[in-house]
Amino acid sequence: MPDRLLAAPARPAGPGSADAPATGGLTSLQLLRALDASPRGLTEDDAAVRLGAHGPNLLPARRAASWPVRLARGLRDPFTAVLLALGVVSAAVASWGTAGVILALVAVSCVLRSHGEHRAERAMDHLRDLVATTVSVRRRPGPGADPVVREIPVDEVVPGDVVRLGPGDLVPADVRLLRAHGLTVDQSALTGESAPVAKEAGEPPGTDTPFARRDMCFQGSTVVAGSTTAVVAATGARTRFAAGHAPGGPRPPSAFDRSVHGISWVLIRFVLLTPPLVLMANAALRGRGLETLPFAVAVAVGLTPEMLPVVVTTCLTRGAATLARTHGVIVRRPPALHDLGATDVLCLDKTGTLTQDRPVAAEAVDAAGRAAPDVLARAAVNAWWTLHIADLPVPDPLDEALLDACDPEEAMAYDPVAALPFDTVRRLSTAVVRTPGVLGGHTLLVKGAVESVLERCTMDGAERERLARDAARLAARGVRVLAVATGERAARTRPYTPADERGLAFLGFVTFRDALAPGAADALGRFADRGVAVKVLTGDHPATAARVCRDLGLEPGEVADAGAAEALDDEELAALAARTTVFARCTPEHKARVVTVLRRRGHTVGFLGDGVNDLPALRAADVGVCPLGGVDVARRSADVVLADKDLTAVDQAIAAGRHAGGNIASYLRITLSANLGNVMAMLAAGLLLPFLPMLPAQVLVQNLCFDAAQLALAHDRPARRELARPAVLRSVPFLRLITGFGLLGALADLATFAALAATASAAHDEGAFHSGWFTENLLTQALVMLLMRTGARPVPRPLLVAAAALAAVGVALPFTPLGTPLGLEPLPAAYYGLLVAILSGYAAVLALLTRRGRQP
Repeated sequence: MPDRLLAAPARPAGPGSADAPATGGLTSLQLLRALDASPRGLTEDDAAVRLGAHGPNLLPARRAASWPVRLARGLRDPFTAVLLALGVVSAAVASWGTAGVILALVAVSCVLRSHGEHRAERAMDHLRDLVATTVSVRRRPGPGADPVVREIPVDEVVPGDVVRLGPGDLVPADVRLLRAHGLTVDQSALTGESAPVAKEAGEPPGTDTPFARRDMCFQGSTVVAGSTTAVVAATGARTRFAAGHAPGGPRPPSAFDRSVHGISWVLIRFVLLTPPLVLMANAALRGRGLETLPFAVAVAVGLTPEMLPVVVTTCLTRGAATLARTHGVIVRRPPALHDLGATDVLCLDKTGTLTQDRPVAAEAVDAAGRAAPDVLARAAVNAWWTLHIADLPVPDPLDEALLDACDPEEAMAYDPVAALPFDTVRRLSTAVVRTPGVLGGHTLLVKGAVESVLERCTMDGAERERLARDAARLAARGVRVLAVATGERAARTRPYTPADERGLAFLGFVTFRDALAPGAADALGRFADRGVAVKVLTGDHPATAARVCRDLGLEPGEVADAGAAEALDDEELAALAARTTVFARCTPEHKARVVTVLRRRGHTVGFLGDGVNDLPALRAADVGVCPLGGVDVARRSADVVLADKDLTAVDQAIAAGRHAGGNIASYLRITLSANLGNVMAMLAAGLLLPFLPMLPAQVLVQNLCFDAAQLALAHDRPARRELARPAVLRSVPFLRLITGFGLLGALADLATFAALAATASAAHDEGAFHSGWFTENLLTQALVMLLMRTGARPVPRPLLVAAAALAAVGVALPFTPLGTPLGLEPLPAAYYGLLVAILSGYAAVLALLTRRGRQP
């Protein structure tokens, strides 16, 4: 079977080929033959030929796009492109003020977008920091010469090289072990798992799961203990480590992109249709020609939320700054904060997120299955004296758990004699102590893997099989199981060896469970309250994952095996993912596929990961989250970085995202409802009046005043109900809402036209009409800001001040010298009386509709 870890070529690969052979089912000897290599190492000439064929052992590099290219990419956004077109048209008709404002906003939008792309492109460059610089390799000067071990630059390593690795060495490529002595490797840079992994040479296992292979080490890993001689199987772009560097194509649109683009495309249709309609209607009914083009462009601009990039940036950066200051959460891509608020599915790993990367002793039972504290105490004595007598650099995690569960003074009451530490061959450890209360006697305290201990105990085959079944039943509950046994020996001075670990008496089993992360249970409860479904994607055994979920109060249901789910198509997998909480035995590809199918089903998906193996899923998610302690490349690829791997911080980030998303939605509801109502009224007035209902400069000033006031929405406080549901803008109900409120605003405008007609000669006085409508527009917009917001009561002071300032400008500007250049003039007092009545009725209806929950 071809190894999924290494890319298998479609054609046979010789020693000089740039392709590596398939290695999954090959023994070490067969692999050496396939690579045309020898345990004595390659010759220098052969290595040089292979270096030319395979290329340097370097991660693939991509050329970063230049700033002009990145700025041009910003115009791919449909909303920005339409703004640019309107700006060009405004300049073409000499409406310089409108053109200047629009083009400035386009420039700001492109700069913000290109800056984010530049930061994302630089993220993958830091992979190189995790790779070794030199390596010890066995090479021969010529075919008949003896091999010589020497240091060479890591980029000169080629497939077939034989390398030697010891404690502290970085693994320079993907290698197959030829010989290994007590080898343990830290794979956290690849998997995110903090516990070192034991490796050993031997026959290839019957698994395709990459990092479960005990006979291989991978580029980016670090040797913790022991030593090995290994043959290089893959270099450069073919390594598992490089898989995280390979670009997976453009990142799919996030929830923020989908929400804004869905609404933008509908607005674009209105914006593009409005100028031609205005021109044709005025030409047909009023005989006007191109002189109405500035007004037509102004109407289109009036429908456009020009300040959207500024308002969105203000809301998101304010929320991001608060998160960083109060919870140590860094938002690297501002729109990701909105995506967090829209998240309704959060995918995460078990280890280090729901658990603490360390085991704890759960229980101890004897051979009959009864609780046996003495078994736990004997195991702790073994852990204490093995650690001290063998002078191990750090205790094994299981030994740490035993020592935490027992009083060290109990262990120190025994007099030590000798210790045989754990190794991957015996799979057990032994501490020899003087037998308490017996002169001239020694006691062997042995603990280790169930099979290894049972085969060294004195019992018949039936009893051994029964105890093995008991251990399997314990393991099926999602715990790790160690067996404990003792042996009595006469005192002696001769050293103890593994040969003495025979004829033992079985004592019982000790079980271990994963230590739960503090606050994880509370955070999972808050996720449920916020409508966020949690999916656990883990490489662990199904029973282990299910046990952790139940301990945290998260019902796992039927645990899905990710390997078995490979046979499902995307639709079937999406249906499975919708009803499944836990996917076990996941590879990186499995995680990314589950995230992808959930997104295709309409969910907004967040993914929390911290290893190179999490990179595909981090990229596939709407928003990727990584703790500060994650590997550098995962941290730099994530959208959100946590100071600690704490689900409580994720919950706070989701709340902040909903806060910002609610304020952005309020802005869009308010500005588009008011703008749409004004445009409807402008179109009607343009057909009814013998003059333009509002001058282009007046439209621009009105829009700028309204948009500037709405910056205060960033200071709004969302209502509790807004934090209890994902902050998602769905285009159909949203557009239905703004159309309804826009019609209400247009009716208020038409009532204003009637009031103007009833006062003096306003119906025929162009300046009076412009002034009256200008004042009414700003006053209704101030009311909309206060009444259509969805935030908690009372209204925050910044928002009150902004609305009051907007209303004051609307009333006072016609009376000031600034109003004259804009074509504004004072109005008769009778008009203001009618205006108060119109605004009172408008406010009453608006408040009634808002209370009835018409917001999407």
